[in-house]
Amino acid sequence: METTVGVVGLGAMGSPMVRHLLAAGVPVVVRDLDEALVAAAVARGARAAASGVDLARACGVVAVVVPSDDDVRAVCLGDDGVLGGLREGTVVLLCSSVRPETCQQVAAAVPPGVDVLDTAMTGGARGAEAGEVTLLVGGDAEALDRVRPVLDPWTRAIHHLGPLGAGQAAKAANNLVHWAQICAITEALELARRYGVSVPVLRQALLDGPASSRSLRELDQMRLTWHAKDLANIAAMADAVQLEIPVAGTAREVMCGITVADVARLLSGGPLHPLPGQ
Repeated sequence: METTVGVVGLGAMGSPMVRHLLAAGVPVVVRDLDEALVAAAVARGARAAASGVDLARACGVVAVVVPSDDDVRAVCLGDDGVLGGLREGTVVLLCSSVRPETCQQVAAAVPPGVDVLDTAMTGGARGAEAGEVTLLVGGDAEALDRVRPVLDPWTRAIHHLGPLGAGQAAKAANNLVHWAQICAITEALELARRYGVSVPVLRQALLDGPASSRSLRELDQMRLTWHAKDLANIAAMADAVQLEIPVAGTAREVMCGITVADVARLLSGGPLHPLPGQ
């Protein structure tokens, strides 16, 4: 597949995507509100688009890698949105973590002959930097097969989950497990610490048993961003299907009180939260 890929959003996930595509010899057109990020991508060999329409007209695949549902709608459906320049045969990849209905809104607005896939990403910024993102995909399987050659340079695994929106449902499941694990891990380590157990020693012991997980193994590397958005989306999705999810509600409350500094202190053997006067 010889095509140009447009990447809208050059943050922690989008910029590494661009770098891996360029390294694989794939032409890339980029757009972001941050001119410094655009300049960095151009320095690597990408072309800067003058507008969303300009980007879409130049590309056979358009990857939207922006933070929120509102951002996705603005980038796709706004006055300067990419939908104004999409050509027949183009595939739009919604790589953001958003609600399934946002994917449906975009798909309902694209011109005939354009496919929309929700390609939710797992693996975080470290996975993106290494080119080892896992994609959870919803949408047409044939469209996914057409774009696989330009997914391979920046992914480790691709899972097709079903129709459009299925990838976002799968990402919501992933996020619920992820944030709930962090809550449980920090509470468990703090409980053991208060009984005199060394947290660094305990952590290594747990990694040798059934409690082992990537969350436990890489907890010290996590930035703990986006939990509020992720868990709010999960709550809204659960409400839409009339499902009670008390674990998600607890995680939403607990994560608001856990910082990177808290985790660093705990993993080094100190208390999870600062002692009075600290």
